[in-house]
Amino acid sequence: MRAWTILWLALVMVAAWAGAPAASLAARLDQALRRSQSLNAAFTGIEVIELNTGKVIYQNNADHLFVPASNVKLFTSALALRRLGPKYRFQTTVMATKAPDALGRVAGDIVWIGSGDPTLSGRAYPYRNNPYRNNTDELSLVSVGFLADQIVAAGVHEVTGDIVGDDTRYPYEPHPGGWSAGDEQEAYGAPVSALIVNDNRFLVQVTPTEEGELAQAASVGMPPGLLIDNRVQCVAQGKLDVHIERTPAGAVLVTGTIPLKMAGVTEAVPVGDPAHSAAAFLRDALIQRGVNVHGSAIARHRGNGENQPAWDGPVVARRTSPPLSDILQVVDKVSQNLHAEVLLREVGAVRLNRGTREAGLLELSALLQEFGVSKDDFVFSDGSGLSRDALVTPAAIAKLLVAMYHADQPDLWMGLLPIGGVDGTLDHRFSHHREASRIQAKTGSLSHVRALSGYAQTKDGTPLAFSILINNFGADTRLISKFLDDAGLALIQ
Repeated sequence: MRAWTILWLALVMVAAWAGAPAASLAARLDQALRRSQSLNAAFTGIEVIELNTGKVIYQNNADHLFVPASNVKLFTSALALRRLGPKYRFQTTVMATKAPDALGRVAGDIVWIGSGDPTLSGRAYPYRNNPYRNNTDELSLVSVGFLADQIVAAGVHEVTGDIVGDDTRYPYEPHPGGWSAGDEQEAYGAPVSALIVNDNRFLVQVTPTEEGELAQAASVGMPPGLLIDNRVQCVAQGKLDVHIERTPAGAVLVTGTIPLKMAGVTEAVPVGDPAHSAAAFLRDALIQRGVNVHGSAIARHRGNGENQPAWDGPVVARRTSPPLSDILQVVDKVSQNLHAEVLLREVGAVRLNRGTREAGLLELSALLQEFGVSKDDFVFSDGSGLSRDALVTPAAIAKLLVAMYHADQPDLWMGLLPIGGVDGTLDHRFSHHREASRIQAKTGSLSHVRALSGYAQTKDGTPLAFSILINNFGADTRLISKFLDDAGLALIQ
């Protein structure tokens, strides 16, 4: 009888020990929720899963739908990896509608056929964390010059026609439904196109001159032919109040005031028509190399339901992008919206022969069904999460994370995500806790929306998948971010 008693006590102790980590973690998360008064009127959803066992060890509103913001990029990245593969590359070509004659004369157009390649910029691929890098460093026309050099090397010295920017690989939908009108004026909402140079943006720099005079407005990486309408006044005192917007006529209107004590301000501005801008860059590069171009820079788009045009003529330049695995690091580390939107459409083009947002979303729905995610747990309308029409449950995000963790090349997948306190959008988070590097997660941010979903490793080495979504808060966003940091640190204690 004594032996049975000892065995029973041993089993009770083992069971208590096995349940202790989960209970302790749950208590820490509950405490973090109670402490954060900024969440009292907000809607918060959390799910935490132990990856080795698949056991759900914490839930809070996990089956409710939330606006996920950039956590949508987790789904887009998983879709691109599974449907395109990590070694997939974009192939950009430039062709002449007529072969150059013996004098190097093309009696026709030069056509830059956009492939969706988002890497024609000064960005580093794969991602490299550099705290001293700025927006100017990411702007470069080296790739455009690379194409222009090839065109000249192909014997082209004169073009009687136009320089055409063709982005018809994807039907032209520069701003998906669900994006706000204000997003169109921001660089993070740069227009979506199969032709992309410098993330379809440029910089406007405003610096003060003298009191009562107009400030100086200059540009970096602005497409040729675009004009700046500068109306910024210099003032002796006051706050910086500079506004930059694109006008219906296509100019850049800069208004407001700038105090003399300011060194200056630099803002990123989206281009109006990416295909036209790309064509203008290429035309300018050819002229700089001595090519006589008779025609203009023009854009070629197609609408939804229209067929992609078939160009006929010799290829005079080509470029191959870095592999998809490198591109996805930029998507998730810095939360690059345009890259994510392109990848959604590219999946539609490759898998369904339709480079549309809708085709990409069909493939995403199919992938999530393969992962066992219910159709009732998500509603997606874009690839970046900029749309407020997107909805998803924390449980669905956690299930995606579990599936990708147990799929092929989990290290590659997890390596896409920002590392706590180290790089990407988490480089300055978690109050520089050394242990925060055991958190790899994707952030999400819209007005009244914050999110953090990814992986965490507990102190004893147990790997976790987690998703935390917060909607409808009115508190200071810094307080919401502090709760997310506290919750993340609670996972790794």
